[in-house]
Amino acid sequence: MNLEDLSGKIVVTSGLGGMSGAQAKAGVICKAVIVVAEVDRAALYKRKEQGWLLEAFEDLDSTVARMKEAAANKEATSIGYLGNIVDLWERLAAEPGSEALVHLGSDQTSLHNPYYGGYYPVQLTFEESNRLMVEDNAAFKALVQESLRRHVTAINTLCAKGMRFWDYGNSFLLEASRAGAEVWDSNDTIRSINKFRYPSYVQDIMGDVFSLGFGPFRWVCTSSDPADLALTDKIAEEVLLVERNAAAEASKGQIDDNLLWITQAAENQLVVGSQARILYADCSGRQAIAKHFNDAVASGALKGPVVVSRDHHDVSGTDAPYRETSDVYDGSALCADMAIHNVIGDAARGASWVAIHNGGGTGWGEAINGGFGLVLDGSVEAQQKSANMLLWDVLNGVGRRSWAGNANGYATIRRAMEHNSALQVTIPNAVSPALLGKF
Repeated sequence: MNLEDLSGKIVVTSGLGGMSGAQAKAGVICKAVIVVAEVDRAALYKRKEQGWLLEAFEDLDSTVARMKEAAANKEATSIGYLGNIVDLWERLAAEPGSEALVHLGSDQTSLHNPYYGGYYPVQLTFEESNRLMVEDNAAFKALVQESLRRHVTAINTLCAKGMRFWDYGNSFLLEASRAGAEVWDSNDTIRSINKFRYPSYVQDIMGDVFSLGFGPFRWVCTSSDPADLALTDKIAEEVLLVERNAAAEASKGQIDDNLLWITQAAENQLVVGSQARILYADCSGRQAIAKHFNDAVASGALKGPVVVSRDHHDVSGTDAPYRETSDVYDGSALCADMAIHNVIGDAARGASWVAIHNGGGTGWGEAINGGFGLVLDGSVEAQQKSANMLLWDVLNGVGRRSWAGNANGYATIRRAMEHNSALQVTIPNAVSPALLGKF
């Protein structure tokens, strides 16, 4: 949309559970009117009590009226609707006018587990669904698939009026296709992978970000002291300001976004449990942040060690053809080698622990994930390990994405080699379409 923020724009999605519960607060930070449907009363009001959700309504009329009012006044707010997302989509699709009331739409129901609580069909209440999925799962499955067909029909209606929709990568489009919903690209006659009419958000947004080397870098203050977390926030901010000066032009916007994020993190009260933070950073950013954390531990400025890690949903962490590698078009999207290479490479370079596992939000058999943890205890050895391991952990994936033809990946890996003479990565040679057409 080429906007600095989402003032006056309406975003509609679903889910206020463990992973999806952050959507409401993220929307407000971006100054949007974000509406999130949730079928579980306990989940919705828990998020409201925690301050992650600002408003809650239990009927469609009040929900729609409030979202219109907030958008007209350019209020930044999060509105929870206690009800089924299909009811909300169908109501919005029936709104009069040639333009969609909603500007952006997505879905974050847990459709990697559609028949055992990941998705609740619109025909039943929350309580009825919980009973039927146990007592007659075949009947429950039939209702889920009917609900998915209705779900997609409403979204298609709104997109025809101008709404932009993407799949979060939670298997929404995959399960909708299995249910017979109208989600296929009309130009795709063989039902091939990556040919849905709507992109995954990796294809639409995140693939180019990952190819620049940016992804969700995480850390935990083992002291459990909020003062330590505040200091790490400040350190990260100072590092990003320095990184921005030397960054490629394509990366400066990402750094600006994350400066906005890290400077607002404390006031948005994002901590639930551990004194932990997550921040999108590229290879050099992660290395520099880790070094300054380690120095702060060594000097005693931080009261305890810091553990650095990342989400599996990152530059190199996961092979998943419907999400993390859905924008890899060289034929290797179905391969699971990148995550394996990451785990082996991270272990060899000094990670405190590594993990390889299946699933990760896209469903069993749909993804292979690699992860790590690295303890920064203030030692020289910890600094050496972080520099070596974080370089491999990020640039492994940047190289893969450059081989697949991503322009950001190509430029980023070449720039990385210019800054590190010891780094040697094979550079792909693009084939001329005209030449390829001869064969």
